[in-house]
Amino acid sequence: MDELMMRICLQLAERGAGYVAPNPLVGAVLVHDNAIIGEGYHRQFGSAHAEVNAINDAIAKGFESLLSQSTLYVNLEPCSHHGKTPPCSDLIIHHKIPRVIIANEDPFPEVNGRGIQKLRTAGIEVVTGVLKKEGRILNRRFFTYHEKKRPYIVLKFAQSADGFIAPENPTPENRKISNPISDRIVHQWRSEEASILIGKNTAQIDNPELTVRLVKGKNPVRVVIDHKNELPASLKIFNEQADTILLNSSVDEVSGKIKRIKFPSTNLIESILSALYNEKILSVLVEGGASILSQFLESGMWDECRVITSSKKLLNGLKAPVVTGNSIEKMNVENDSITIYANNTGNTLWNS
Repeated sequence: MDELMMRICLQLAERGAGYVAPNPLVGAVLVHDNAIIGEGYHRQFGSAHAEVNAINDAIAKGFESLLSQSTLYVNLEPCSHHGKTPPCSDLIIHHKIPRVIIANEDPFPEVNGRGIQKLRTAGIEVVTGVLKKEGRILNRRFFTYHEKKRPYIVLKFAQSADGFIAPENPTPENRKISNPISDRIVHQWRSEEASILIGKNTAQIDNPELTVRLVKGKNPVRVVIDHKNELPASLKIFNEQADTILLNSSVDEVSGKIKRIKFPSTNLIESILSALYNEKILSVLVEGGASILSQFLESGMWDECRVITSSKKLLNGLKAPVVTGNSIEKMNVENDSITIYANNTGNTLWNS
């Protein structure tokens, strides 16, 4: 029963993907006599937490009198501090819910065991660790950010059947490798991450907008490496569709949706991750060219790599990066195949 109800919590929590960052994905279920009497999830950053929504759902259904005899399932430790909303632990105590089942403790310093201790001090039975691994994978961005002090890193590229990432003389037209359905999947991926990163060359050659035009969702923060601030204002990354961060070697300034951040040009990958961590960006989708992708791969600083392989052959051009990792998912999308790898070096949450 505990695992079944926790799986429902995880499924509910996932509905908040792309909307709750920098908060975690959280779902909650209230159970009385093996029947669900209330459920909810954290829908949007700054709005009510999952526990609040589950309790309100039970009350709306006429089950308020059963709360003091029910079990609350929630995939992350209830908060114990005043943030955008009041502490969920206080609400649980107020309604005298006698038993709380949790998948993961919250690594956020303001919580980090305090919510559990508060509940236990109030006489509530608390069980932890139910579907712990599944809970960590669901909230891998949140855990990576707080435990490793860096964003969760997802690399993405498309390659031809013969292993090229681009033709010899790339243009926006001939660089197209993946099919339209794969493109929609990529836009869905974008909507699930806090930021998207490219280098100067990709910005100049492709002139991408880096938004989620093909799906419904929130645009990620666009991050572009432009050491000398040479990119022209006519590029699409400078439009008003999303916030843009320009990592450069000389200027700190903000103008509208454009933020320039000065960062060191040495130790490029570490500098990028440090800048994004300081901006409270929990995850980054790296869609840059072969150079920046290879630097992430060679540094070992990545968590997932998503490779789209087309049935097309380019015969020559720029070779795609080589990925060494554990294949965790494969799918066929018409004439494309998509393989998702997890870093197997032990540096990532997948191996913790």
